[in-house]
Amino acid sequence: MADSEKMAVIIEGGVSPTSSSLEPPIDRAAERRLVRKLDMRILPVLWVLYLANFIDRANIGNAKIQGMEKELNLIGQRFNICVWIFNLGILTAGVPLTIAFKKYGPKSLCVMMVAWGITVIGCGLVKRWEELVVTRLLEGMAESAFISGAAYLIGAYYTTKEYLSRFVFFCTAGIIAGAINGFISSLIAKMDGVGGYSAWRWIFIIEGILTIVISIVSWPLVVPFPEDCNFLSKEEKELMLTRVKDGGHNPNETITLRGALHHLKDWKIWAGVAMNLGVTENANSLANFQPTILKGLGYTATQAQIHTIPVYLVGATFSVIFAYLSEYLNRRYAFYILGWAVLVVGLAVEIAYPPAPGVRYMGMFFIACGCYLAMPISIVWVSMNAGKGYKRAIAIGAIINFGTAGAFVSSNVFMFKETPRFHTGFSTGLGLACMGATAATITFLGCWWENKKRDERRSEYPAVVEGTVEELGDEHPDFRFAL
Repeated sequence: MADSEKMAVIIEGGVSPTSSSLEPPIDRAAERRLVRKLDMRILPVLWVLYLANFIDRANIGNAKIQGMEKELNLIGQRFNICVWIFNLGILTAGVPLTIAFKKYGPKSLCVMMVAWGITVIGCGLVKRWEELVVTRLLEGMAESAFISGAAYLIGAYYTTKEYLSRFVFFCTAGIIAGAINGFISSLIAKMDGVGGYSAWRWIFIIEGILTIVISIVSWPLVVPFPEDCNFLSKEEKELMLTRVKDGGHNPNETITLRGALHHLKDWKIWAGVAMNLGVTENANSLANFQPTILKGLGYTATQAQIHTIPVYLVGATFSVIFAYLSEYLNRRYAFYILGWAVLVVGLAVEIAYPPAPGVRYMGMFFIACGCYLAMPISIVWVSMNAGKGYKRAIAIGAIINFGTAGAFVSSNVFMFKETPRFHTGFSTGLGLACMGATAATITFLGCWWENKKRDERRSEYPAVVEGTVEELGDEHPDFRFAL
């Protein structure tokens, strides 16, 4: 390969001036048609899969207030144990299964889905609370690489300027799932006693069966990695590969344990873990404890389920609007901080515990809006700065799966004896949110400083640098970190 072909320049936003100068300009009309086709082919199926995923991971909160707590004798912190053990499964299996996803391809998402659907059905068949702990652990392991795998797949097909808005759209499935979960649970509750099973058991059984059916139907619809895509014409595929050649997917890379450990030494990945953990803890608290909190405001179990719906819908709308604005302005840090600030307002309301239930209910809206904006930004921002291929996959897996460690905290600080105020839970959430904002600030300043130093040192290198960005990733001297 000629030296001029080895040279690649990456700046914030993913544009490569050097490479673009060697190629004919892209037909913008054809590009718009291609992006629309990608949007219709890739995003809907992933959205539906994530809808099922989030319903399955959050339904324990709905089952709790439909009789599970009494029937399984979930006294003391037993329910909390059943919540956090799920995240132990994610923590232990997340990164290895994300690497397996990168190796075996996107259809492995459907295999994971069948596995966790079986465990969800198992949650509805347990006889003792200890058995629920085991099934929840296995469910967490089976689900551990789904979000990180989907995030990697989306990033493989879109440019960096398009990545955040598409990933946020994908994430709205989780938010909508939180909304319809309450509605679905209120309907399934009417099956109480059918077949000798309580309402809470039917919640798990029916939703687990639906998950398995959806995974089987989705198998032919999940797209392969870009180099193997078969749903585009030859011209469209060439255009697509041209657009994403400086993106985050590297089809020719292999990985070793030593290489994986080397990638994990990057401080930006662990700053991303802290960013994600700071808001994920609060999001998990909302998903797992909101029905209980609302019931404590004086609602019946069914009313509490229904009142979760507007909270999630407003959170979804807020996150989409400001994610698109973040992408348009090419700014991540400022919008992460915006999400953090909105989250802090909601937490402050809950900590103050005003006497009016409507005001405390309003605080839930602020918590949802803040979490659901900051979470996807933390994932996409760090993954954009992690170069390509396995490093990006490992970075996404680490951020999402180690970030779920926040659930260990939330499941143990929302103590039954503090119902419905949960002062310790919300206060801890505020502290972790501030930790996330601190990590985001460190990431912004560190990346800005590194970009500045690389600009200053660029004159020390030859005009043509040996090695490409595909080979060197974010270690290439022309790579610039997104801010």
